[in-house]
Amino acid sequence: MPSSLPDGDPAPADGALPAAALSGLGERDFGFYVHVPFCAVRCGYCDFNTYTADELGSPGGAAGASRATYAQAAIAEVRRARIVLGDRDLPVQTVFLGGGTPTLLSPDDLGSVLASIDQEFGLAPDAEVTTESNPDSVSAEDLVRLREVGFTRISFGMQSQVSHVLRVLDRTHDPRRVPSAVAWARAAGFDQVSLDLIYGTPGESLADWETSVEAALACGPDHVSAYSLIVEDGTALARRVRRGELPMPDEDDLADKYALVDERLGEAGLGWYEVSNWARDEASRCRHNRLYWTGADWWGVGPGAHSHVGGVRWWNVKHPVAYADRIAAGLSPAHAREVLGDEDRRVERVLLELRLREGLDLAALDDAGRSAVPGVVDDGLAVHLGSRLVLTDRGRLLADAVVRALLP
Repeated sequence: MPSSLPDGDPAPADGALPAAALSGLGERDFGFYVHVPFCAVRCGYCDFNTYTADELGSPGGAAGASRATYAQAAIAEVRRARIVLGDRDLPVQTVFLGGGTPTLLSPDDLGSVLASIDQEFGLAPDAEVTTESNPDSVSAEDLVRLREVGFTRISFGMQSQVSHVLRVLDRTHDPRRVPSAVAWARAAGFDQVSLDLIYGTPGESLADWETSVEAALACGPDHVSAYSLIVEDGTALARRVRRGELPMPDEDDLADKYALVDERLGEAGLGWYEVSNWARDEASRCRHNRLYWTGADWWGVGPGAHSHVGGVRWWNVKHPVAYADRIAAGLSPAHAREVLGDEDRRVERVLLELRLREGLDLAALDDAGRSAVPGVVDDGLAVHLGSRLVLTDRGRLLADAVVRALLP
């Protein structure tokens, strides 16, 4: 979740939504995202809304924003969500705890937030319940307890297996910890285990990247996410690049590394289902992310968290202290919002659906976009499959260019 927030329009103090946004509630899948903004250290490349204890002013965090009290603030927002969304039947299909490092909170604290969602809305019988975790932020006992309180899926931030690459990223875990964490999760009974990788770190060779991919596969994950490194303005990494200490990622190098990970994961039986995500089978795909990619509904809990219901998008105040103060005062933590028009939603649909394996429904294109389709196909970037436009392997490498062609 990016650390900067858009401007938007003022959000009402009680968080009330327009009647039009609530009218179709329950017809689309509904989920919860819970943002846990705490990190042990700040990674140099990270632009997410996260804070270390030092940044919050004390080891325990500033008043109202400590790890010890955070779960209660999050639970209070879940209860507010129930009030805002009304009493209609709205079973929660997915819950995703991200950060930050959610597992810096105790399993019981995380479980209490999950329990509040279940109490207020009810979890669907087959609900997917995910937490992110750093390999060095959980023990075998923690994972057993997380499974006991209801988590079904865990995503470990592996990023790389190569020590010098991890140092550039300011990642502090020992790469040898990753297979142990995966094994502990399996023993604890997690249904799905995912690994996150980053490629394109300055100083990472193709051989380094191959080492990381092979190490990830050796863990036997059900799901892998692989993202190219983006040098975000305002980060420590961006400052190092600006000073000439590190080079910018090279586009050709990124393409080679994407091709390598796609090939190796495919050979191991993990197929791509979104440009940056691979899964062992359909059951292993991240259903929560699909809420985002298909324009479904979700409520985002926590500082800076974004929500979307029925074409209304809003985002919470950014700082944990401001968030806690709003909650304590009985106010909505929403900072601002925007009501998406039909054209906004169409453009987002093109941007997101095109990245999926099933491709983009051509009905989402306007006349100019449809006229660009033959050129995209002739260039070998996409193919027609019925009424849908699906990226080729080469098209996935150039997905942004395809989007620009379809949204002239």
